[in-house]
Amino acid sequence: MSTVSFKNVTKSFGATQVLREFSDVFHDGEFVTLLGPSGCGKTTMLRMIAGFEIPTTGEIWFDDQLVSGGKTFLPPEKRDIGMVFQSYAIWPHMTVFENAAYPLKIKKVPKDEISKRVGRMLETVHLSQYAERLPSQLSGGQQQRVALARALLAEPRLLLLDEPLSNLDAKLRESMRFEIKEITRSLGITVVYVTHDQTEAMAMSDRIILINSGMVQQSGTPEEIYNHPVNPFVADFLGKVDFFQGYAKDGCLHITDWDADLPAPAGQADGPIQLAIRPENICLRKETEGLHGVLERTYYLGDVTDCRVRVGQADVRVIADGPAFRRFQTGETVGLEVTDYIVFSGEDVNEQLRILT
Repeated sequence: MSTVSFKNVTKSFGATQVLREFSDVFHDGEFVTLLGPSGCGKTTMLRMIAGFEIPTTGEIWFDDQLVSGGKTFLPPEKRDIGMVFQSYAIWPHMTVFENAAYPLKIKKVPKDEISKRVGRMLETVHLSQYAERLPSQLSGGQQQRVALARALLAEPRLLLLDEPLSNLDAKLRESMRFEIKEITRSLGITVVYVTHDQTEAMAMSDRIILINSGMVQQSGTPEEIYNHPVNPFVADFLGKVDFFQGYAKDGCLHITDWDADLPAPAGQADGPIQLAIRPENICLRKETEGLHGVLERTYYLGDVTDCRVRVGQADVRVIADGPAFRRFQTGETVGLEVTDYIVFSGEDVNEQLRILT
């Protein structure tokens, strides 16, 4: 297994800088997800780890070995990494067993040892019964597991995964998230995973690095980033959220479009604020004392009801439980209890709004 260290790494293509001054350490056995919109620089970062791209400035280290930086460059084939791509890249004329065994044959591992190791790995990825099938006889999820087994059988010091689930249907993506996480955890392998899907990142990661326009916006556990985003872009990218403008004064947050107040957090300075509220942090009430609005639309989704409530001049989204679809009627005046919210304030509010848009 391996630790990956970045020291002031930048990457430019001509005049376009796609990664800016990145320094971090991916620890041994850690599952790190590089998350962000298309074109933000996350795949470029993965390609630099793999050795397919060279940093413009800075250094990349594997443990105490410099692999990229200055006049030093270790080519991809000598970095001892495994990669699984969005396309499965498995040989169509080889069976599942032969595909998985390929890296061991290249290393000239004895046949008996290959048989044992491939057999164990196919069992790990739940493909033992398909060992003699060709890829054309497999589902998309099964083909992806073949690619994963092949990468793991090479016993890499580091596993890189570049949007490996994006070609799968929604239900299969969900099951594969947990399978990949459990397999890599059981092997204690260091994983760097690239995705633009925030649900994948939340479900699989020990740590998420959220990138936008080549800049790291925030790094932390899924819980830290979801509940304590450092700016509106982070709050908006990870989960559902609505933003409202207002100002803080004398211990209250006045929300302009609502024409209503909420308690200010302890130590909140007076001045303009931007309030971020996740829809699951608002409860619908039959009682209409205090904050209230008109229920304009409801969408029944089975386990939850997705609601839109008109409060003053604003539409407020509320995620209620499934039975709320029958308890509340459109056109009804309902009470709202806001249980949690995030306040962005200070001189950088306008800059935070610029980042968001």
